[in-house]
Amino acid sequence: MICFGIDPGLGRLGYGIVNQTNGEMKAIDYGVICTPPGFSTAERLNEIFDALEGKISLHKPDAVAVERLFFGRNTTTAGMVWQARGVILLAASRFGLIPYEPKPSEVKLAVCGHGGADKCQVQGMVRRLLNLASDPKPDDAADALAVAITGISLLIYDRRNNGVPA
Repeated sequence: MICFGIDPGLGRLGYGIVNQTNGEMKAIDYGVICTPPGFSTAERLNEIFDALEGKISLHKPDAVAVERLFFGRNTTTAGMVWQARGVILLAASRFGLIPYEPKPSEVKLAVCGHGGADKCQVQGMVRRLLNLASDPKPDDAADALAVAITGISLLIYDRRNNGVPA
């Protein structure tokens, strides 16, 4: 089963695609989608949508997992990221994919075993779980791989509880 994990952002969107076969997880693609700061918001969202469509078409994931966001006072940044999340959910819907939206603490719990793990702990566990030679870089991609790992866990849980073989 394949999950497309996403760490949403307008300027830099992290993505990670993880395949689980016979209980073993493997990263099949990860990186960042960067949009030019000189583009309008609409153009940047279109760039994100096109890139996501290409990745989804190429890898044919079973589900999409996009990290749920919490912002303090920077409402401008929050608004931009929420718009990017909308495009992500639209792309998932266009391909009939199940969207999972784990909170950051749920991602840390799924990957590290506790919801208070720091960024270095998450990156180290992602490296171990996916048997990578080094911690995945950049941070946005590492976070997206962690979200994809969480998405696989959620997908397995859903399938087991709904009588569908995982």
